[in-house]
Amino acid sequence: MQADAEVAAECFAESVRIMAALRAPDGCPWDRKQNFDSIRKYTLEETWEVLDAIERRDWANLREELGDLTLQVLFYAQMASEHEDVGFSVADVLHELNRKLVRRHPHVFGEDASRAAGNRADVDSAVAGSSERVLANWEKIKRAEKPGVASEERKGLLDGVLRGQPALSEATQIGSKAAKVRFDWTEWTELLKKLAEETEELVAEVRKPDDTSARQARIESELGDLLFTAAQLGRHLGVDAEMALRSANLRFRRRFARMEELADGAIANSSAEALEALWQRAKRELAAEENPESGK
Repeated sequence: MQADAEVAAECFAESVRIMAALRAPDGCPWDRKQNFDSIRKYTLEETWEVLDAIERRDWANLREELGDLTLQVLFYAQMASEHEDVGFSVADVLHELNRKLVRRHPHVFGEDASRAAGNRADVDSAVAGSSERVLANWEKIKRAEKPGVASEERKGLLDGVLRGQPALSEATQIGSKAAKVRFDWTEWTELLKKLAEETEELVAEVRKPDDTSARQARIESELGDLLFTAAQLGRHLGVDAEMALRSANLRFRRRFARMEELADGAIANSSAEALEALWQRAKRELAAEENPESGK
């Protein structure tokens, strides 16, 4: 373990040196041209590529994508070190991360170490193997880290939910925050009724005879309400709606690709009945391949 950590430290130090060289006056013109704003889109792209590699169980690709994501951290930190008004380095980033990990894990590193790393909250480190207790301590320590803004009474409850994230994830986090003040559905079955209600409202809006931009905006609003409710149903069932949809997208991709194989290039000319037959066959074949024991 110690040897692995030492090798990792050496590799990371080399990466830091390479990044500095790329941004140096005689470095790479493209890298030197970048700034905090221009790099943002690549950070998002790399994050999604990491998720994609995990979902495809492509571990070799995951190794590469994690490297690309790490590059984003190095890039931001190097740029920060070059600007006095920003003024931090990658060492500062790692130092703050290390303190945070120790601070928020008193059950692992001990309460004294947690306090030495800046913990101001009183928590019980005897979590007895409970992930729920760990999470409760984590949130309490996190709130105490910024006493000026920690109190929910001093700011809006939803202010901490980032807008710059996938909408389903945002909806789930909004619901979780609202639930803290008991503004929530009591049972998951109530959300099934709410889904039916939102579906009826969407259908009613779609069936209205007028064809105006205002009508289209109302349809979008009703569809948004339906999707928001679906995200809350996932939350109540312990399912991440964003991940559920990503899984559904991946299943559809695989099934549609199999349909194209089965149609042998003629899928565009297939009838509706033929497409449905191809879909059902693709589902059966893929299910049998993924769960070979089920066909025995």
